[in-house]
Amino acid sequence: MLLKNPAVMILDEATSHLDNENEALVQAALDNALRGRTALVIAHRLTTIRDADRIVVLDDGQLVEQGTHDELMALGGFYARQEQTN
Repeated sequence: MLLKNPAVMILDEATSHLDNENEALVQAALDNALRGRTALVIAHRLTTIRDADRIVVLDDGQLVEQGTHDELMALGGFYARQEQTN
């Protein structure tokens, strides 16, 4: 992943099959590796995207919400409901 110095990185379910402990370790490494880069992160685990600058929420292929974690939680919509079920 870091043999080159890409300006943009795409991560598709990078931590999906990890237990919580290993997910936290990988997420910490990714946070450091992604600093100063643009990242497109595709995730179902909300812990993976909580600190993102912008979260785009899709439901059945349709854009339903976008914003920061705090903004989306304040909306009380789809994202907030998913967060509450986790």
